[in-house]
Amino acid sequence: MSFYDDASLVFLPSGGAGKDTKAYSIKPTNGDGDFTFSRGSNLTTTRIDSNGLIEKGRENLLLQSNSFDTTWIESNASATNGQSGYDGSTDAWLLSKSAASGRIYQNVSVSGVATYSIYAKAGTTDWLYIIGSAGIYPEAYFDLSNGVVGNSSSNPNFIGANIQDVGNGWYRCSITFNSSISRVWIYPADSDGVTSGTSGSIYIQDAQLEIGLTSTEYIESGASTGLAGILEDSPRFDYSGGASCPSLLLEPSRTNIVGFTEYIEGTNWGVGGSTGLQLRTSITSPDGNNGVYLVTSEAENTSSRVQYNLGTLGNDHIFSVFIKGTGSATRIRLRNNTASVNAVEYNIDSSGNFTLHSQSALDGYYGADDYGNGWHRVYLKVDTDGGSDNFMQIYSDVVDADGSMYVWGVQAEDASYITSYIPNHSGGSVTREADVCGGAGTSSTFNDSEGVLYAEISALADDGTYRILSINDGTKNERVYMQYTSTTNQISVVVKNGNSTQANIPFILSDETQYAKVAVRYKANDFALYINGTQRGTDTSGTTPVGLDNFSFDQGNGTTNFYGNVKQVLVFNTALSDPEMIALTS
Repeated sequence: MSFYDDASLVFLPSGGAGKDTKAYSIKPTNGDGDFTFSRGSNLTTTRIDSNGLIEKGRENLLLQSNSFDTTWIESNASATNGQSGYDGSTDAWLLSKSAASGRIYQNVSVSGVATYSIYAKAGTTDWLYIIGSAGIYPEAYFDLSNGVVGNSSSNPNFIGANIQDVGNGWYRCSITFNSSISRVWIYPADSDGVTSGTSGSIYIQDAQLEIGLTSTEYIESGASTGLAGILEDSPRFDYSGGASCPSLLLEPSRTNIVGFTEYIEGTNWGVGGSTGLQLRTSITSPDGNNGVYLVTSEAENTSSRVQYNLGTLGNDHIFSVFIKGTGSATRIRLRNNTASVNAVEYNIDSSGNFTLHSQSALDGYYGADDYGNGWHRVYLKVDTDGGSDNFMQIYSDVVDADGSMYVWGVQAEDASYITSYIPNHSGGSVTREADVCGGAGTSSTFNDSEGVLYAEISALADDGTYRILSINDGTKNERVYMQYTSTTNQISVVVKNGNSTQANIPFILSDETQYAKVAVRYKANDFALYINGTQRGTDTSGTTPVGLDNFSFDQGNGTTNFYGNVKQVLVFNTALSDPEMIALTS
């Protein structure tokens, strides 16, 4: 048989698509099988994309980012479009000044760690000056003839300036800062530190203001800000672990209490031991951008550390951080500093391989997951003792004289297991809201009297939490469902009619966090569970539900959400034979 042809609903993350508020099924084709999707109202969510990189939500906070005669305000300057651009288009602009300090600017509102960038090329003058207006005035001059950064702000909240050659005389120039600003400016400058000339011009194109340590791929904006990447209600088709086909990642709400997860010099961060700390913009981070911190000891045979003050914590937490070796042997040690010290240590050899050295993690929960390109996410569970002075400490313990490491993407979450990275550049905590997915199908998609529900799924953790996906009538009274239960590594399939259990077939898996192909056949007095090509149990007494008109990743009434990974879901309107059930789940 052709399972695709015979199924009434087919959801395959590898073959479907998604956007805000929708996760598309590939059958039925009229949209009845599409899942509604929601999460939250911010850009704190990430996934692993098909290139193995962490993909974030991104936003260009400027309006009319390449229309410099609209929301941009001219002051003794004018912008003329139709110029040859860095990208081969005619979308660049000639910015000419007619008096001293001629410039254009736009009013904005941004706070925390942010980066302001623009593409520029020399005209009759060779210098660009960009600035953000606030108490610290983050600013820098750029030599568009020689491709170097000139004078820049000396304020401690100014993080840095960068110039990148993009070819044909064009450069992408940027400043990064940790502050609140209300305006961004663009000046044709006469020389390094000088804007007093009364004439001169440069070419400009594609301005961007974004949260984070680095300038990312340009996002066009118009009357509203420009958005890209994983947005607030985007389904997450995730390629974790080097998968060639994605799964739909569904996670509960989690809060990252580390205020600056990539800016290791921000508020509440500090250093200890004999430590050198340096921002390196030449090293590719796990999200494919450039901006990681080098932590190194400034003396032989010593330990160095960076640490974040987490304050008062009443519950156990999961600490995690992305670590990469530098080519010399060293040891990473991640720990807390409370009375009940929990720690994990990994040796990193000169080839970047991680080997466990020791661990004292709470409940034995720790690890170092490989994210490619030498990066590992090191994590452990810690007992924070309810103290008022909790620190998350990340050590580089020298194995040889040159031992050091790169650090990026720090997280501390009140949880029993690790969840996906939650970026934060605000200084306070940030919350990723829960994934909610459901509402697929109509009464014509399902058959009350007989059928099959199939899913290839894995749980996020074996933590005693119920996780349910179901065919239902919009309540929990009439439903066919499969669930991870509170029993260790147990999955069960259940059929209910009038909220009365008609069949309940449990099975103990070897590990519920590993993918399993699970199918339940339902028909009056003929219920069966198949997992990975084998019949795991039957029930020969009971009736079937009525009024089935909905598939959801919960128990039918919006509660007991399924949190895990979903590779595929199929629904059949006929009860498949035993050989067909074996083939389906093999």
